[in-house]
Amino acid sequence: MTYVLGIDIGGSGIKGAPVDLVTGDFAAERVRIPTPAASTPSNVADVVAEIVAGFADQIGDSPIGITIPSVVTHGVTRSAANIDKSWIDAPAEKIFAERLGRPVVLVNDADAAGMAEVRFGAAKDHPGLVLVTTLGTGIGSALIYRGVLVPNTELGHIEIDGLDAETQAAASVRERLSLSFDQYVPRLQRYYEVLESLFWPDLLVVGGGISKNSHKFLPQLRLKTPIVPAQLRNKAGIIGAAALAVAEAEHPDPLA
Repeated sequence: MTYVLGIDIGGSGIKGAPVDLVTGDFAAERVRIPTPAASTPSNVADVVAEIVAGFADQIGDSPIGITIPSVVTHGVTRSAANIDKSWIDAPAEKIFAERLGRPVVLVNDADAAGMAEVRFGAAKDHPGLVLVTTLGTGIGSALIYRGVLVPNTELGHIEIDGLDAETQAAASVRERLSLSFDQYVPRLQRYYEVLESLFWPDLLVVGGGISKNSHKFLPQLRLKTPIVPAQLRNKAGIIGAAALAVAEAEHPDPLA
């Protein structure tokens, strides 16, 4: 059986695994290689190629999905969070495709995680508007309506009370300020009530490493919208990347 390879590029590690898109799970054990100190497109592409070579027998000629901590528009990386600034305005999807010699779909990491939760996780088969947020070093977001992704929403950077939201409510802020969960909740309450008033989602999903402690803060939030923890955790980026690679192969971006 042929699987689809998902690769998740992060500031400290590049992870990959073949994905079974029937079950929504890894078809083999995940491989992780440290992100090069000089995380330029060329250096990262070399690591990605190493991961691809390791799974060549399992993925055939299927497209590869790659996530990156960047806004991605039509294959071009427009920002660079925790990776080298040479990614800004780089034709990254083309760089990967040429290096790997196969179709590649490059997506924002939060968008990939969001799609995974809608396809296989906490929002599986949800018929309405789902807003997925990832609380980590910053705040990532994914907006999905009836299974269709609205890419690059960057809702961690909305201005709330004159401040960039993620500087107040990211999980890293709680850690940096040594806040208890009770002290952290008002920050999340303010963030999510503003999101709710702007987008009126049918479901909010909270991901990121902190979601494993969701019982310590989600029940304290007072919102009109149901809010639940993500289910796929650190698998979400890889699974979502693979799912989006297949979707893009079936319906190519006409502006790419």
